[in-house]
Amino acid sequence: MTKTGIFGGSFNPIHNGHIQLARQLREAAGLDEVWLMVSPQNPLKEQTGLLADELRLQMARQALAGEPFVRVSDYEFHLPKPSYTWNTLQALKADFPDREFVLLIGGDNWERFSRWYRAVDIVSNYRLVVYPRRGSDIDLTTLPASVTVVNAELLDISSTDIRRRVRHSQSVKDLVPDSILDAVTEYYQ
Repeated sequence: MTKTGIFGGSFNPIHNGHIQLARQLREAAGLDEVWLMVSPQNPLKEQTGLLADELRLQMARQALAGEPFVRVSDYEFHLPKPSYTWNTLQALKADFPDREFVLLIGGDNWERFSRWYRAVDIVSNYRLVVYPRRGSDIDLTTLPASVTVVNAELLDISSTDIRRRVRHSQSVKDLVPDSILDAVTEYYQ
């Protein structure tokens, strides 16, 4: 059975930190591949400043062209909105019965995981891999058996900061792949 990590997000825009993290999590969690699931509508995030779905998807695909074990997916674009992780995982399981799907989330999301739609069902039916984020506090003694915490080297890069830098005419050259640098600069001005 192919072990596939699901790394969801708005990727507004995708950056070098996302890509490095996907590579590290694949290795640390013993996954065959990671699918970056570009989310059209996160029910827990405000949508202001969100670039059009197709543009974010296109940039993510350009950024990961040639990456052997990380694939960009528009799967959630074809599901009812808002995008609830439980619904995505259940649909993936039905459409790809030969795969084991593992949810990859940051420590900040783990801290508010109890607010997620059908959180108990997700933990009961899927393996979760949590990577600590700066400022997140994960109590390792209370984790369910299906949840693993892995250490990952995190680049101090955020999509919010990239958008702010572009608006202020500051360089983002080392923060995003060269293949999307022009697009990021154009789209987020």
